[in-house]
Amino acid sequence: MTSFFGRYEHSLDDKGRVVLPTRFRPHFQPEGFLTLYHDGCVALWPPEEFGEAMARMRERAAGDAGERRIARAWFSDAYRVLVDKQGRIPIPARLRSQTELEGDILIIGFDDHIELWSPRMFEEKHRAEIERFAKGEG
Repeated sequence: MTSFFGRYEHSLDDKGRVVLPTRFRPHFQPEGFLTLYHDGCVALWPPEEFGEAMARMRERAAGDAGERRIARAWFSDAYRVLVDKQGRIPIPARLRSQTELEGDILIIGFDDHIELWSPRMFEEKHRAEIERFAKGEG
């Protein structure tokens, strides 16, 4: 199982692409999968981990109508992306607009996937946790 960690500051280019951190690139050769994710970010999954996430979503969807709606939204906003020779991935316009990804972005390693964040949204959503860790409470 792959485990991602760390925080990286990158920028989107004019075509909506971002360069992946060098240490993450081998896990996405030749492809990765983008989805909307919790709290307003985009998740980038390696193929094996995406398969496991799909299985979890499928299992939840069998439970009830509410879970099916969540799974439907998740699957409908999933995209296969290829990593180019410069280590860039394209982020579809739909995902960029739904998560306010433009200009500078944060790339956060989060265990089995990577999260792509608008720096403003990340700070806003996680201010309390950031302050708690800064005080040594976490």
